[in-house]
Amino acid sequence: MTQRGRAGSRPGSRPGARRRDEAADRAPAVPRIDLVATRAKVRAVIEPVVEAAGYDLEDVGLSRAGRRYVLRVLVDADGGINLDGVAVVSREISAALDAAEETGGEVLPGEYQLEVGSPGVDRPLTQPRHWRRNITRLVAVNGLTGRVVDVDESGIVLDVDGTPRALRFDELGPGKVQIEFKRMDEADFGPDDADAEDDDAEDDDADDDEGEGEE
Repeated sequence: MTQRGRAGSRPGSRPGARRRDEAADRAPAVPRIDLVATRAKVRAVIEPVVEAAGYDLEDVGLSRAGRRYVLRVLVDADGGINLDGVAVVSREISAALDAAEETGGEVLPGEYQLEVGSPGVDRPLTQPRHWRRNITRLVAVNGLTGRVVDVDESGIVLDVDGTPRALRFDELGPGKVQIEFKRMDEADFGPDDADAEDDDAEDDDADDDEGEGEE
């Protein structure tokens, strides 16, 4: 996760206000903003640059944290996004916000922190691309739990206990990926110690037999 910030302007003092200590006097007040409207404005600015970088803008979150705002941006792509990609997108988003403010006025007032990352497995599957990126995963949707085995332009196919179930996108609710833990009795840990000891013993016997025939 990449974090970037920008310091906001210092507010003016009110006439007759009691003098505060120096540390408090230096701290900028957090501007009051319409979070919904500001989030929409930010999305309009950054979505084109995210798509130009080859990624999908999955979500834009904006919240207040102390004396700053936190802007959380989730991006994804087929095959996912690595740390280098996150760093590139973070720089592009930061530059786009700065450029938008230089040309069209303030987009995100005051001090803010930018966090860029990818969606986790707990994010709901709501778009066709989400389902496509989770082929072979076990998911729960519409009261069913099954493995995604196919995705096309019209919908998905789930394998539910060995039975294929076709579901159209227009009838799908949000899907949720199920976390799977491989059963211990199905895990492959390689040869166990007993097998390894037997193999070593057989190799030693073979070496002894070969040595006895040599003069």
